[in-house]
Amino acid sequence: MAFRFLSPFLALALCASAQQVPTDTPPAIDLRLPTENTHLFSGEPEKFYMYVDRNFEGQHTKPWEAGSFGFVRTPIRVNEEVVLTKFHEGIDIAPIKRDAAGNPLDLVSSIADGTVVHISPLAGRSNYGKYVVVEHRWENSSVYSLYAHLSKITVNPGDPVKAGSVLGQMGFTGDGINRERSHVHLEIAFLMSRHFDDWQKNFGGGINYQGFFNGMNLAGVPVAEFYLAHKAKPELSFSEYVRSVPVYFKVSVPAPQTGTFDFIERYPWIVQGDAKNAVSWDIAFSATGHPIAFIPGTKPVVAPILSSIRPSAVPHRLLTRGLVIGEGNQASLSPNGKKLVALLTDDFPKTPAQ
Repeated sequence: MAFRFLSPFLALALCASAQQVPTDTPPAIDLRLPTENTHLFSGEPEKFYMYVDRNFEGQHTKPWEAGSFGFVRTPIRVNEEVVLTKFHEGIDIAPIKRDAAGNPLDLVSSIADGTVVHISPLAGRSNYGKYVVVEHRWENSSVYSLYAHLSKITVNPGDPVKAGSVLGQMGFTGDGINRERSHVHLEIAFLMSRHFDDWQKNFGGGINYQGFFNGMNLAGVPVAEFYLAHKAKPELSFSEYVRSVPVYFKVSVPAPQTGTFDFIERYPWIVQGDAKNAVSWDIAFSATGHPIAFIPGTKPVVAPILSSIRPSAVPHRLLTRGLVIGEGNQASLSPNGKKLVALLTDDFPKTPAQ
């Protein structure tokens, strides 16, 4: 049975030649995999990714693809085509070593130099189970790696780490995971907002135990594709990789009345063009909803509005994790899409600073 694999990141060729590229060359990233499982680089993905049990139309399978990034889970049939619709915001790396009871023994290490900024040692407080977040300073911006479903955590917030420093041990904490499917879930992500608590209070969402580092506030990029592109080109910067990700839709938003967006101040390299006289901004998004570029605009808008989208015969809600609704060229932001844009632009009431 042929499945439509809805990751928009299958091509690794860089498209930065059409973008604004910084003139200063950032230092190369010492990027490492978080465990001893290196089958990503040996052309054996079935040994690298942890499978997911799938029952579809009476057939039970264990596809390794469901452990990769993108729209890789929950198949449905649309117009005689099988479409995978559930977004997986990271990669699930299978264990190499187990004890006699089947428990994973793999140590989990930092993918690059950085600082531990968050640990969640109580498994029941997140679908991630026990997890760690490390901040990496790449191109004077903070990029975050997240390591989930750990059995134990051996670091604390504030600890400096090097590429390869041990953070904990692989496990199967968190929802929907058993011993057989033990793995580490890895994300590489942007921090969307420094006002996440206020956003959550405005839009609902229960108790936030994780502060900034709630998974809803971390927008993950295609992890394995970044690793493979970096392997092919070791001097590849994170910004260069982000600019190579295909754009699925753009949203025009009003320019701030004063200054610029906090997100731009934290990731200045994401701007394409001269922002001096911008009266609006076009924000380019991947299909999965992470920002690719902020482009200054000259046409004023009064509220966020979808300005362009890649045409598709499949309903856009299935290709954008529900951020965009409609079909073909007729599309608009969904309520969830508007919430995402509000989070990215801090467009919601905020608690006054004390």
